[in-house]
Amino acid sequence: MPLRTKLTEKLGIEHPIIQGGMQWVGTAEMASAVSNAGGLGVLTALTQPTPEDLRKEIQRCRTMTSKPFGVNLTILPAINPPPYEEYARVIIESGIKVVETAGNNPGPFVKMFKQAGIIVIHKCTAIRHALSATKMGVDFLSIDGFECAGHPGEDDVGGIVLLAKAAKTLKVPYVASGGFGDGRGLAAALALGAEGINMGTRFLATKEAPVHQNVKDRLVEAKETDTALMFRTLHNTARVFKNAVSQEVVRIERRPGGATFDDVKDLVAGKRGRSEVFEKGNTENGVWTAGQVAGLIDDIPTCKDLLTRMVRDAEQIISDRLSKMIIKPASKL
Repeated sequence: MPLRTKLTEKLGIEHPIIQGGMQWVGTAEMASAVSNAGGLGVLTALTQPTPEDLRKEIQRCRTMTSKPFGVNLTILPAINPPPYEEYARVIIESGIKVVETAGNNPGPFVKMFKQAGIIVIHKCTAIRHALSATKMGVDFLSIDGFECAGHPGEDDVGGIVLLAKAAKTLKVPYVASGGFGDGRGLAAALALGAEGINMGTRFLATKEAPVHQNVKDRLVEAKETDTALMFRTLHNTARVFKNAVSQEVVRIERRPGGATFDDVKDLVAGKRGRSEVFEKGNTENGVWTAGQVAGLIDDIPTCKDLLTRMVRDAEQIISDRLSKMIIKPASKL
């Protein structure tokens, strides 16, 4: 029996599992595989070099799945920012029904999407940010714990506390992000009040993920301690895979007098990571995001097999293990 939550009902999906936006990875191949497996696949808007390329990628994804999929739009400050409004307009014009937003000040874009009847899921790393997003009218929140890949915020609060706090504080339903990759995690997230989970790193290690096989194999070999936190001194923390490049960045940050972004920009260039790591398979020669859940990855299944197994295991934990812990009082004669 599938798990039914507010997320599955609202999005029209079979399993309460979302593939979060992943730069360079959230292509039609990845999103369609997750959607066809019963979850919600997500295209990453800024993986496409132009808004028109995003339009074409949405069209291409529709040839690969007839099931719901979404688009991630991450708004970040930049010297030369991408044309965010044009990307948003393409999302609306293309008839996308679900958008995951992340980053700074999504308010104007949330308003655009809501006016177009789009379901908005906004990713937050702190309860105070979640409360602000609630005022913007988002439909779901994605609560991102410190274990996550990418940007975990600056508060260093792990998922257990953050999700429990969300259950006590938030009026808008939420999904759990950061550290999820198996049925145990899914069952735990539901127990903590979430309506589902959001995964990124776990989907990297699937057969359909559009990255080099070396990346997938490295994740299978990895331990939960094989990530590094860069940009701590710049107050823009990023969790990435621990390799020669990321460790060099951390070393530069820790030198006397500190460091500026200019001191490390060539090392952390996104195009370098995409080319060297995801395309060529040189996992030590570029920065690539990965979460602590890497320590739980021990195989490279199809997305279908992964989601089926996760839901089956979660159901078994909920129905067998947890339910048996409830001791019913003996009936009186």
